[in-house]
Amino acid sequence: MNIPKHLEYAHSKIADVLDFPKPGIVFKDITPVLLDEKAFNDVLDDLSNQLKGANKVAGIESRGFIFASALAARNNLGLVLFRKPGKLPRQTHVVQYQLEYGFDSLEVHTDAIDSSDSVFIVDDVLATGGTMWAATELVKKSGGKVANCAVFIEISALNGRTRLSSIPVHSSIVI
Repeated sequence: MNIPKHLEYAHSKIADVLDFPKPGIVFKDITPVLLDEKAFNDVLDDLSNQLKGANKVAGIESRGFIFASALAARNNLGLVLFRKPGKLPRQTHVVQYQLEYGFDSLEVHTDAIDSSDSVFIVDDVLATGGTMWAATELVKKSGGKVANCAVFIEISALNGRTRLSSIPVHSSIVI
């Protein structure tokens, strides 16, 4: 476990929920972090330090939206939303990615990112890396550049970082 000193308080607020959403899983519930203004701001400070060169912040549905919205507003940057299929009303770019059993996809409006954009992608958790990989592919498909990726929590045992080996990824907390 890697907990930076400035994030020890935020880490102490993460709740472990046993057997959720199914038996054998230990779910990392971040809602107590969000409820505590000091903990939440400590995480936002850490993530803000990674925004170098970005002109847009992209959040991955759904908890990535929390961090992306706050970071975009705090740093006067545009906000991009990567959504699950069928949630966006206009024309979209779509990237499909593999899950443990099956496939899923992410979408973004075709006018959300262009060739002048350097995009910082943020999510709550990095597990297997599939969703973050799809998000980076959406940026490329839209003509933009990935500035950096960041997550609040990385679950190192699931090796998600290996799927993103060519992309800079910052994890506030590695467990």
